[in-house]
Amino acid sequence: MLTTDFVTGAPNWLDLGTPDTEAATAFYGSVFGWDLESAGPDAGGYGFFKKDGKNVAALGPLSEDGASSAWTVYFQTPDADATAKAVEKGGGVTRVAPFDVMEAGRMGCFTDPGGADFAVWQPAAVKGLEKTSDEGCLCWTELHAGDLAAAKAFYRGVFGWRSADLKVPGMTYTVLSTAEGDDQQEASFGGVVPLLEETETPRWIPYFAVADVDTVVRATQGGGGSVRVPASDVPDVGRMAWLADPFGATFAVIKPQPPVTPPTVVMG
Repeated sequence: MLTTDFVTGAPNWLDLGTPDTEAATAFYGSVFGWDLESAGPDAGGYGFFKKDGKNVAALGPLSEDGASSAWTVYFQTPDADATAKAVEKGGGVTRVAPFDVMEAGRMGCFTDPGGADFAVWQPAAVKGLEKTSDEGCLCWTELHAGDLAAAKAFYRGVFGWRSADLKVPGMTYTVLSTAEGDDQQEASFGGVVPLLEETETPRWIPYFAVADVDTVVRATQGGGGSVRVPASDVPDVGRMAWLADPFGATFAVIKPQPPVTPPTVVMG
């Protein structure tokens, strides 16, 4: 379960790269009730999405040539430079070498060997997200990979993640947990699934907890977004849907049955 008690390898930040920050702010405000607070005049348009006054995500203008609008999941590291070396040793690519973000912390952006982008955050003044697993907040992360065994081996080498495979109809769902924590289930924060179709791009998908999935679906469509996978009920998990904002950034929403458990439905 995601908490703000971050340990090495846990998701601790989340941001959106978008071609239109003003329109994206309006969209996510209508869908999740988020407000936006600028990170300051020297932040290049970067800002913080807030829920109940606490940081739940962030956004900024696309900064990489040819980049598409997408959500990026950040994982905690005590040493971003050491993580960069581990990524490259494991066959991944450094897209943005680690650098200091003023006094906030240190970050780096990478691509795993399968092609999924992710980032790391080495906290300093900014520890990470201030609210998770509540309504309108990040509650789960999911990697869609072409080679499950290779993906698990890569991230185990980088972060020391533990994994457990669950057999579900039509697929194997791998639950990921941080290396720390006596209870592996309690330390879980995400999963790995096979690509759902041949044309799908390897990627990390954020899941947001919501009170009513169908209301969020309607708000998404009303705000110019689209439905990638219609709302459906998953036994022992909850009701979920896959959505995209007006610029194509994919995310998922779930009304979980407590405690938050990994999705086990083949979607697509």
